Amino acid sequence: MTGRWYEEYFEKTGEEYDKEPFTRGTKGEVDFIEKELEYDRSKRILDVGCGTGRHSLELARRGYTVVGIDISRNFLERARCQAKEEGLEKVTFLERDARDLGFDGEFDAVLSICEGAFSLMETDKMNYRILEGIWEALREGGKFILTTLSAVYALTHQLGGEFNIVTFRERFTMEAPEVNGTKKKFECEQRYYSYTEINWLLKGLGFRHVEFFGCKLGAFSRERKPSKDDFEMLAVAEK
Repeated sequence: MTGRWYEEYFEKTGEEYDKEPFTRGTKGEVDFIEKELEYDRSKRILDVGCGTGRHSLELARRGYTVVGIDISRNFLERARCQAKEEGLEKVTFLERDARDLGFDGEFDAVLSICEGAFSLMETDKMNYRILEGIWEALREGGKFILTTLSAVYALTHQLGGEFNIVTFRERFTMEAPEVNGTKKKFECEQRYYSYTEINWLLKGLGFRHVEFFGCKLGAFSRERKPSKDDFEMLAVAEK
């Protein structure tokens, strides 16, 4: 697949995206993020693929300084409107491609949650470039919190699309509303990863203390072990 289906699809969703079931776990997920940061509100956070800003906004509500980046103007506009409506001054939203972050040691923590960018790219090299940019954006000792699609889940459960066991890529169809009330179909593709792959990729970049935990919606926890029934994996690493 060579087209950027995700760019057009996200421009046509927004309000619908915020109603998706997976968005309901935001507060619990931010509870985990806060604990990982030892509740130090002086830390500066980058949210890669922030979407409509649900994690960025919740962190800003709790007093953290956050920069959210996304490729979708539609999503960013919704995020900025919400921040303005709530008077949140410690969050900034930037239109930026996750493959070209352009930050240099500016953040104490970086988040990539719920396939905001990583795993959606057309090639493994593009996905890797996102991880490289995250490494570059972190300060020494900074933390990286990642969730991404689990190949273990894909290999043990029936997916909605067509899954390739060689490439760990799934092709599937999604719909988005058109202005005239009709639905437009998008041919989509996303990459699932094994725990071993993510461990190797992160350690290859220089990350230390790469750890994996159970990834239950709204209830990220160090107490939960990874499971074949987790649709996503949760990884925490340190630069």
